[in-house]
Amino acid sequence: MKSRVVVVHVDEDPVKGIVRPGPHQRYKHPRILVEDRTLPALPPDEIRVKMLYAGVCGTDVHLVTTHPETGYIRCSAPAQISDAGRVIGHEGIGRVLEVGSRVRHVHPGACVTFESIIVCHYCDECRRGDFNQCRHALLLGLEKDGLFGSVVDVPSMLTHDVSDLAESEEGRRAAACVEPAGVAYVACQNTRLTAGDVVAVFGAGPIGLFAAMLSKLIFGASQVHMIEPVSFRRKLAETWSDEIYDVDEFFNHGPPAIDVVVEASGNMNNINRVFSRLKANGRVAVLGRSGQSLSLDAVDHMITHAVSIIGSRGHLGGAFARILTLCRHGRISLGDAVTAIVSGPQEVCDFLSSPEKLLEENCKVLVNFDSSS
Repeated sequence: MKSRVVVVHVDEDPVKGIVRPGPHQRYKHPRILVEDRTLPALPPDEIRVKMLYAGVCGTDVHLVTTHPETGYIRCSAPAQISDAGRVIGHEGIGRVLEVGSRVRHVHPGACVTFESIIVCHYCDECRRGDFNQCRHALLLGLEKDGLFGSVVDVPSMLTHDVSDLAESEEGRRAAACVEPAGVAYVACQNTRLTAGDVVAVFGAGPIGLFAAMLSKLIFGASQVHMIEPVSFRRKLAETWSDEIYDVDEFFNHGPPAIDVVVEASGNMNNINRVFSRLKANGRVAVLGRSGQSLSLDAVDHMITHAVSIIGSRGHLGGAFARILTLCRHGRISLGDAVTAIVSGPQEVCDFLSSPEKLLEENCKVLVNFDSSS
C-alpha cells in the first residue's frame, strides 16, 4: 500500500567534546519533504491506519527550525533520524484499515487516537508503573516513524478506541488533541495541584492552554495566571485564566504568592525569576524543552519553604482514559484550542516551512488527511 508522508531529513554532525549530545547538538540543516512510500507487510503487533486528523506540536516545529548561528535543530527531545529521514507527527486520530495477527483489542473500522510513548513493560521503571520514564521508551514521530501520512502503521499498544467521539466533527478534533491534554494532565498531577491553589502557567501553547483549562475546570485552582508574550495566544487563553500577562507585566504586577508554576514555554529564566514568589510547599513542573540550563538564585528560599521542582514528561498512567472520560461527559472541550486546519501532507509541509505562523498566529493546528472527515 502507498502512503504520502511528511519526512524530515538532517545532516548528522555531533558537537565535538560532548559525550552524549542531544538532537539539538547532533542534527543540522533540517529539510522537510513530502514523499511517497510503500508500506511493508504489517507487523503482528501493529495496526494500519488511515489518518483523519494529526496535530502539529511544538516539538515538530523544533525539529525543522534551527539556531541561526549554528544550524543545529532546536529540538532537544529524544530523536533518532537516519539517512532515510523521519516521518514526524505524534498526535492524531485515524480509522483502522488492518490489524496485525496478534492484535485483539481493536478491529478494522474503529477510529482510534494514539499515545506517543512506546514502552517496553520490562524495565524497572515500567514494572513500578512509571511508564512515562520507561528506560527503553521510543517516541512516536521522533524515534519511530509517526503520524504525518495518509496511511501509517502504528504499534497497537498506543491506541484508544474513540469511535463514539469520531461520530461528530467536534469529537474528531477533540480526539486529535488528547495527547497534549494528557501531558498537561500529568503535569497537574505531578504538582499535586489541589482545590484553592494559585497557579501560574508560562506559555499559552497547546500544553500550557490545556494546563490552564484543567487547573481551572478539573483540579479546582482558585486562580490561574497565564503568562504569554504573543497577543493572539493571550486572547485565546482568556476563557481559562483569571489574569493574563505579557512576561514583564507579570513580573511587575503579577501575584506575590503562588502555589504552583507550570513552565510550558521552554524559557528557564522564568523559573528563576518567579521562584521567590512560591509559597511554602510550592511546586514547579518543568515541561517546555529548549536545551537551556536552569540556574536558581533563591536556593535558600527553596530550602526554607520546601519548594520542589519536578520535570514532567508524558501522558501515560491513566491520563488518556481520564481525558477521554472528561471529553465524553462534556467537562472539557479540547477542540476550543484548535485555531487552524491545513489539508494534507503538502500544506503541513508548507506550514512548517513558515513556523512563525504557528508561534504567532495560532495555538493548536490540525492537519486534515481525509477530506471526507
